[in-house]
Amino acid sequence: MDEAKVYARRWWTLGVLCMSLTVISIDNTILNVALPSIVRQLGAAGSQLQWIIDAYVIVFACLLLTSGALGDKYGRKRALTTGLVLFGACSAAAAFAASPLQLIIARGLMGIGGALIFPSTLSILTNTFEGRERAKAIGIWAGVAGVGIAVGPLLGGLLLEHYWFGSVFLVNVPVCIGAVVLGHFFIPSGGVRDERGLDPLGSLLSIVALFALMYGIITVPDQGWGASSVRLGFVIGAFFLAAFAVWELRCPNPMFDVRFFKNPRFSAASATITHVSFALFGSTFLLTQYFQFVLGYSPLKAGMMTSPVAVGLMVASPNAPRLVHRFGTTRVVVAGLSTVACGLALYCSATIMSSVPLGMMVRLLFGLGMGMTSAPVTESIMGSLPHDRAGVGSAVNDTTRQTGGALGVAVLGSVFLARYHSTMGALAGVSPAVSRAAHDSVGSALDAAAKLPPAQAAIVAGAARHSFITAMRPAFAIACAVVVLSIFIAAKFLPARAAGEELSEEDAMLDEAAAEAVYA
Repeated sequence: MDEAKVYARRWWTLGVLCMSLTVISIDNTILNVALPSIVRQLGAAGSQLQWIIDAYVIVFACLLLTSGALGDKYGRKRALTTGLVLFGACSAAAAFAASPLQLIIARGLMGIGGALIFPSTLSILTNTFEGRERAKAIGIWAGVAGVGIAVGPLLGGLLLEHYWFGSVFLVNVPVCIGAVVLGHFFIPSGGVRDERGLDPLGSLLSIVALFALMYGIITVPDQGWGASSVRLGFVIGAFFLAAFAVWELRCPNPMFDVRFFKNPRFSAASATITHVSFALFGSTFLLTQYFQFVLGYSPLKAGMMTSPVAVGLMVASPNAPRLVHRFGTTRVVVAGLSTVACGLALYCSATIMSSVPLGMMVRLLFGLGMGMTSAPVTESIMGSLPHDRAGVGSAVNDTTRQTGGALGVAVLGSVFLARYHSTMGALAGVSPAVSRAAHDSVGSALDAAAKLPPAQAAIVAGAARHSFITAMRPAFAIACAVVVLSIFIAAKFLPARAAGEELSEEDAMLDEAAAEAVYA
């Protein structure tokens, strides 16, 4: 496809890229709504629920850098198409899983497809658009991710009202097929490619480091911070991460030269993405369970209750570039992060969150803050890299998102479960088996209560719901503290686009110097 056709079809290209992105964002949020159904239909325990979510996240995060580099080298359209085919096929396998283990395996395989899809969409976008159009396109890209967040819970709730849990995975298949077909016609095969050699050792080191770190993080809620497997995961992860950094500094053709983190625009934006993903993934993991287990909402109503977050994202993300042009990147990002922190602080109030109108207003506020933050920091990351490294740059952006998300689910889940267990304690007047089930998770407690006489059922269910609310507050408080930390990082280290300018002269010099230092 020649340059004139690529330019003429650029908005159609963006549409297909956003469709490809939507399948991932829908999958993440639709699964949260399905967790209670998975507990009932597959008998999944609390720790298995986290693995059903994080099996995808851990594989996805571990392979992002490698898949981004392969896309830069061999073609981003090819990587995107392969990822969509794999994601669709493994979604079909997940739909018909007969046990928690089978579902975990299928989710892990879906992570391979997702790792090929996500960086390809943003890198193709970056090579297709320039200047203010690119900032606008990234804003739309981030806003469409919000559409997926909105559609996921609502679609999941609607499907679960009539079908089994597998329907939430099966819905991915037609979207993947449609994106592959449309991509054949509208996504260009060319683009600036990385002509350097591959870095297989760097890829291996990054995969081992991220896998070990993710494993340590994810097993914390089930085994505790002092468990030998957790410590071993952190030690191995830190060792291989250090080895990766040393190798990338010495390798003649590094997959990703870590010296680029010397650019404050790049490093501060990456940290900000990590923190807001921590808050979004962790809070959503707890909220969807709160709506269904504690408030007794149906899956459909639970999806409707989470949709204001997505509405806020859809409204704020496409308009964020306009705000940046007027007020500057730093001011917009700090304002967005402050809004997210306020929303998380209000999440701690069960009185507010149990109220339909007040709760929806708070979640809308949270979504607006997320939208104001995500688009500008994503553009900051991609704008710091040359076009031939767009795949790796997108992979760094996506790795920080997924690492932050995994940390959010693991850390907040760990804090939540520890507080839940300590608050729940032993129950009087019920059998030891029922007491153990209630101690495991609120889902297990309610399942056990359903089989008891009314008086005992009320005791077990009431204690579980009270323990859930008690455990939820410190988890949200920690998420709020992480976002507050990010406010200081963004204010101090994120160089601002000057209001009314494309990029301030100082920022342009910083980016140029950093790029020369790394890629010379």
